[in-house]
Amino acid sequence: MKSLSSLNRLVDLRALEVDRLQAEMAAKEAVRQRYRGNLERLDAFYADSGASGALSPSLALNCGAYKQAVLGLAATHRESLVLHEADMAVTQRALSAAACRHEVLGMVVARQQARQQQAGEVRERKRQDELAMQVWSRAPR
Repeated sequence: MKSLSSLNRLVDLRALEVDRLQAEMAAKEAVRQRYRGNLERLDAFYADSGASGALSPSLALNCGAYKQAVLGLAATHRESLVLHEADMAVTQRALSAAACRHEVLGMVVARQQARQQQAGEVRERKRQDELAMQVWSRAPR
């Protein structure tokens, strides 16, 4: 009985670990979506800045510097996104492993419960058989 309660506690802890990793994955997915949205906006800023060759030299220089800054920021953002997605992959693998451990422990608990139930049924049958034997042996003949 004590081992079963210990196993149940361990299953509960594994479930908490799975829940924590799922919440972490959801937060990381939200960050990834923000990265992607920011990259879309940066690309739009770059595209909306227009052609710099049609402007006066000082405006063309300013527009070129703006475009270069936007491209640099977008490149940095893409690198950060790649690193973040790699971190997400590591967390996803940890989540999968935790879910497998939780499932396996759940199966162990189910088997243990089935064994205990079966042992209880065997004890009950033996008790019933002993009672029947006592009644039979005491019956008048």
